[in-house]
Order: sequence, then C-alpha cells, then structure tokens
Amino acid sequence: MNLDIVIVGLSITSSWGNGHATTYRALVKALADRGHSVTFLERDVPWYRDNRDMPTSEYCSIGLYKSLADFGARYTELLREADLVIMGSYVPDGIALGDWITAEAKGITAFYDIDTPVTLAALEAGGVDYISAHLIPRFDLYLSFSGGTALDIIEQVYNSPMARVLYCSADPGAHPEFTAPAKWSLGYLGTYSADRQPLLEDLLLDPAARLVDQSFVIAGSKYPAEIAWPDSLQHIPHLPPSEHRHFYQAQRFTLNVTRADMKALGFSPSVRLFEAAACGAPIISDAWPGLETIFKPGEELLVASHSDDVVDILTTMPNDRRLSLANRARERLLREHTPAHRAVQLEAYYREAAGRRVPVARRIRRSIALEEAK
Repeated sequence: MNLDIVIVGLSITSSWGNGHATTYRALVKALADRGHSVTFLERDVPWYRDNRDMPTSEYCSIGLYKSLADFGARYTELLREADLVIMGSYVPDGIALGDWITAEAKGITAFYDIDTPVTLAALEAGGVDYISAHLIPRFDLYLSFSGGTALDIIEQVYNSPMARVLYCSADPGAHPEFTAPAKWSLGYLGTYSADRQPLLEDLLLDPAARLVDQSFVIAGSKYPAEIAWPDSLQHIPHLPPSEHRHFYQAQRFTLNVTRADMKALGFSPSVRLFEAAACGAPIISDAWPGLETIFKPGEELLVASHSDDVVDILTTMPNDRRLSLANRARERLLREHTPAHRAVQLEAYYREAAGRRVPVARRIRRSIALEEAK
C-alpha cells in the first residue's frame, strides 16, 4: 500500500520557536522509507522564512503558499487526488482551510493535533483559530497528540467519527549513541511558555542557584529579557535540530517539563522526551498521568516534584545507575517509540478510516445538524 499523502502543517522547514518541525520531519521520513509519497505544504511567513534549517528535503516535496487564495490556486488538484490529506494544528487560517479540505478532498482527511491538551482547553473556553467544534466531525480521522481520556472527549463531546492517538517520536538513527564528556549537570530544551515557566524555575533555575559549583543550560527561544538566569546557567537562544544530539549528550541529566494543560489532561509526551531517550540522555521528568505508559519511572527515567528532588539526584546519584536509566529508556524507545512505529500506526488508522468512511456531503450535513442542536 503506497499512498499519496499531503500534509498541511505549521512548518517542516523551520524549527525556530516550535516543536512541530521535529515531529513532522521524523514522521514524514518514516512514511517515505515505507514507500509513501509525501508533500508538505506550509504558509510562507517571515519568522520561519528567516530561520529555515531545512529549506528542502530528500524525503518529501515541500510547497509554500502566501495566502488561502494562493493555496487554492497552487494545490487544489494535488489535494483532490491525494489518498490522505492531513491538516495540522496551529496552521494559519486553519478553520477556513479545514472547511475547504474536507469539502474538496476525495481521499481520507485527518486533523493532526500536535497540541491536543491546549486545543481542548481552548475549545472549552471559547475556541481557537485553527480548528472549530463544527469542523471536527467533518474530518474522517482525528490524530491526537494525547491518548487516554482525550480520545473519548474528541469523539463523545466533539463528535469526531474516529479519534486515535499518534504520539510524536524520535529517530534513533539521527541520534546515534556516542561517549562524550558531560559539559552540564542538567539541561533543558524548549521554547518559553508562561504556564511551564514556574515549574522550570523550580526544577532547574532553583537547583542551578543552589549548586553553584555545577553547570546548567537552557536552550530555546522567546524567553523574556527580564528573566534573571543564575550565574551557573547558560542560555542558548536557539538550537537547530542538527545540534540536539550533541546538546543532550553533553548533559549528565536532561529535564523534561510539561505544560499545564498537558499535565492536567495527561498522556501527552513531548517530542523532547523521546529525543532525549534517543540520544541516551538520562531523563528527569515532572509527573503527569500516563507517564508510566511511555517510560517507566525509576527504571527508565526519574520523576521530580520539586527542586529538592533534583538537587538530591544531582548530588547523590551513582554514575552506573544514571547510565542504566539512559540505556533502558533508549531500549524502550527502540521497541515502541520510533518514527517507524508511528508510520505503521498511521497506515492502520488510514485503513480503518477508509473502511468506515462516511461520504463528505453526509459529514457536512451531520456537522451542521450538530451545531444547530447546541
């Protein structure tokens, strides 16, 4: 089964200020490796145009568009003839684009929510500009970044005909193991987020201020200028994916910190969690429901609730146990969390959706009826 797949996503060409590019690159490459033809379409916006770290690709075609009108003029036939059309979260003008895709595409249509907890919280509070309650039932398939109860909410509250989890992943081939001297005791990779910052300050900045004889690091963009970094902590404004491996492997431990909406919903692992495991970096994570279904606490990673936990780990953890945690996490990733695993899952979801597909006109009528009934 070789599919023609079109993905309309936030960005695959630039990883600046977003985690979507890393997720898309891993998945698209795995799909190409399995014989599928993939075209990725993204809005040509200045902040990504000026920071492109993958302007072209060997494993997919990349198309840019400047507006909705430009999108329609360039890519109408491509979308109509595709076997599978996927629209991602945070795509500019996503609601209008989703209306057009679900009306025009002949193949299976899917919404890939790389931000499920944020999306569901926003929909409950009033809505977002990249997906709407009326649009969700029109997609054949809702691919969710989150598992657990999120899938029930998407199907039962928002009337998706089929919601399935599609976690992100990390390519172990892009992050081969190697032995390098540790430069930092603890590090973190992630863009600034106001709801994540208090936990980051507790689990990283506070230990850095207390352990002045050790070195710490944060890599990521959009951090406010007024943040007072401890003297022992280095801030790297942006780190392209090509440097992630060296970054992770230069840390004795790496920190995983989860956004508030994702912690509340649970079952929402970040791409950085998988990347760290692929690189063989020992992981310290905050706690959230479902973490144990991804990596086993105490055996494949460590869980910290406050700064004292982090300080204790950094000052007392034997090196052999530290390395054992990293090895077991990487083994778990190889068994369950590679891009190849996600590609196989997507193929299965495509077959399932194709077998139960409701005609487009009927889905549109059902969506309108559900809206009118509210």
